[in-house]
Amino acid sequence: MALTLAQALADGPVVLDGGLATHLESAGHDLSDELWSARLLRDDPAAVTNAHRAFLAAGARVLTTASYQATVEGFVRRGCSPAQASGLIRSSVGLARAAAASAAGAGPLWIAASVGPYGAVLADGSEYRGDYGLSHRELVRFHRPRMALLAEAEPDVLALETVPDVREAEALLDALDGLGVPAWLSYTIDGTRTRAGQPLAEAFAVAAGHPDVIAVGVNCSSPVDSTAAVPLAAAASGRPVVVYPNRGERWDAHARRWVGSGTRPATLAGDWVRAGARLVGGCCRVDADDIAMIARTVTATRAG
Repeated sequence: MALTLAQALADGPVVLDGGLATHLESAGHDLSDELWSARLLRDDPAAVTNAHRAFLAAGARVLTTASYQATVEGFVRRGCSPAQASGLIRSSVGLARAAAASAAGAGPLWIAASVGPYGAVLADGSEYRGDYGLSHRELVRFHRPRMALLAEAEPDVLALETVPDVREAEALLDALDGLGVPAWLSYTIDGTRTRAGQPLAEAFAVAAGHPDVIAVGVNCSSPVDSTAAVPLAAAASGRPVVVYPNRGERWDAHARRWVGSGTRPATLAGDWVRAGARLVGGCCRVDADDIAMIARTVTATRAG
């Protein structure tokens, strides 16, 4: 029987991949479309597979799918039928699985199907603000269909990621019920609070009553803020911790670019592991060379 990701976490830290869109953009792909990297599920699926392979070669053991901003409605607006759109969302898991199959002999590998927040689909930077004015029921109704499509493709885990608001986290966890796929829950944060302003201890604690959640933590946040969040996530949730920050720059939604100075996450990866993190990688602006550095740091920290 294949080793599950939850079982692997009991043995020590596992290295995630980095920013899929970052790698695709560095390869020359224009991702300014509202579908972001999901556009290539239709237009250039081979590019997505190649990006996955680059992260595997760098030492990643978990591949995150190109479905962060993927919705049936978004693809329909681009001329797809609903059936085609559903197939494209499911195909994101297949592309990652194909990349993993090409790395036979590399040891256990896992596929995380990315589920971005409602704000990501708006493509206006609102995932870094939260509080969209939607009810709990409206958020569940938005998330459940695409989560179900991804679950049908049988990923190893759903990555409920870049969540800015406890209220959306609660909706995502309700949408997860009954899908039969484990998940990790990962917030985007500002200091010791969610982007919507809730204390992190409160945010991490919402996962405690959900047995399908195998890890809780942070992503697409500054490396320094992420470092402080690791022990908070462990204490509040009682679950293994996932941490995969960006470089600490700020997303300018109007100009559609990152601004400010950043920090390479690999410089802090050892601190995360020593604080108890079990899923360690990177998000936006973190490419394959950064993941290679993180993988070496994780290996050295485990050996030490």
